[in-house]
Amino acid sequence: MDDTFTLYDLKVEVVCPPGKKIYCGAKEGDHFILRGEMLHLPNDQGFSIYSLAAVLPLLAAKQRVSHANDWMSSDALVACPDPNCASQLRITRIGRRQFSHAETTAVPLPGSG
Repeated sequence: MDDTFTLYDLKVEVVCPPGKKIYCGAKEGDHFILRGEMLHLPNDQGFSIYSLAAVLPLLAAKQRVSHANDWMSSDALVACPDPNCASQLRITRIGRRQFSHAETTAVPLPGSG
């Protein structure tokens, strides 16, 4: 039985209108990559836990294939949680990766045995 499924790799990047101040310590272009459940940051770059908390609930859904009319397919910007900060986080699907159900959970697929 084929137990594979596909998820998108995601890039989450800080964007900000020119001339606006960023209060979370990030810089325009700071980012992280999400591959499966693993978050990867470039060397010597941090990411605000508050900004991460704002975007985290959307990432699992954004990793999955969605209908073209679903807002999850089109909407990609998340506001900074600080109401005084003009920065946003842009979520971009950058590739696809296959995973095996058996390698990601101890729970067997229904009917597999």
